[in-house]
Amino acid sequence: MSKTSSERKNQHRKRILYIEHYAGSPTMGMEFRPYYLAREWVKMGYRVDIVAADFSHLRMENPVIDHNFQCTTEDGVRYHWIHTRQYSGNGAARAITMAQFLSKLWGAAGRIAERYNPDVIITSSTYPLDTFVGQRLRKLTRKARRRTGKAGDVRLIHEMHDMWPATLIEVGGMSKHHPFTVAMQIGENSAYKKSDLVVSLLPLTEPYMKEHGLADGKWYHIPNGIVEEEWKDPEPIPKEHEALLAKLRDRGRFIVGYFGGHAISNALDVLLDAAAKTEERGGRASYVLVGDGVEKEALQKKAKEMGLSEVYFLPKVPKKAVPSLTKWFDCTYVGAKNSSLYRFGLCMNKIFDSMMAGVPILCAISTPDDIVTRNGAGVMVPSDAPEEIDAAVERWENTPKEELARMGEAGHRAAIEKYTYRKQAEEFAKLFP
Repeated sequence: MSKTSSERKNQHRKRILYIEHYAGSPTMGMEFRPYYLAREWVKMGYRVDIVAADFSHLRMENPVIDHNFQCTTEDGVRYHWIHTRQYSGNGAARAITMAQFLSKLWGAAGRIAERYNPDVIITSSTYPLDTFVGQRLRKLTRKARRRTGKAGDVRLIHEMHDMWPATLIEVGGMSKHHPFTVAMQIGENSAYKKSDLVVSLLPLTEPYMKEHGLADGKWYHIPNGIVEEEWKDPEPIPKEHEALLAKLRDRGRFIVGYFGGHAISNALDVLLDAAAKTEERGGRASYVLVGDGVEKEALQKKAKEMGLSEVYFLPKVPKKAVPSLTKWFDCTYVGAKNSSLYRFGLCMNKIFDSMMAGVPILCAISTPDDIVTRNGAGVMVPSDAPEEIDAAVERWENTPKEELARMGEAGHRAAIEKYTYRKQAEEFAKLFP
């Protein structure tokens, strides 16, 4: 791992080491947050090194490498790839890749500390065991700096995405005494106790984290966001989509739109039940579901069995076509099955995208987080309550377009003022030494 001339030239720049097992980019696919934050930090003058596994079930395209820590660059962001085995699902094979990723990082920690010499180490946790590698890297980097007489401290920031092991126990039904759950709990507790700061994507996690060892003044909330330039020159939607949506518009229908995955967690079966109530009362709303997923076929079958004439299914569109799609919607639906995990709040990309689209949001999720209503961007109703979804749709069917436009504009303004990745990166950078 000898330094290149470019690396020697840029040694004066503040250095960020971002550890995220599943990190992706727009060319590779999810997940996008590390890339979008890193790109903004590069613009701000930081050097950013992302360490990720070469295989992720989230990506559309995985990098092809021939050795560990092989480096590629995208928009100034340097990716260092660790080889792990491929897997499917959430079983033992995926757990093995976690062990592979972390063990290789652990073994190379000394060389990483010497070569990358990070000022900031971010353990971006889709699972919390990465904190142990982060803590080791902080210790070794500090040791290397003392040995070489270099100034400046090293800060370890733990970025919490998912509430593991709570998700495993409360959603997955795994026993809290299962060895995997116990390991995750040990990792989570250590992350909260030993990181210098913790960044939570969810807004209501601070009390929980304090119960598990987080000290006062160390918690920060920095959610996901939107990328403004992606909305300036969007891709067109397919002709099939445009033809249907134009036909519905010509018929004077109120279009309730959904875009995204068709999974049980998205509560689209509840949306179909709401559509049935709309048709029973003779409402003028049509429901358009855009996307794919494991539940799509079952949903189509249910809609047919229910005899729903104003529910339409369309194939998914590229991310860059979402702005062109949402302009046809009168409101967007964001739903989820009732879950105790929503006590920690919401951080769904569909909410931010709907705000940016300037379309009122019908959010059907039981949660104390009122992100939609506090931004004036729509309404919130409980999970698994089709009658309340239909009631909200009925109100909006009879609401003047000007009033709905004002609601959409409030959401759009909130997206620009609060939820761009540029602003999130700026807020994050305030935590750097």
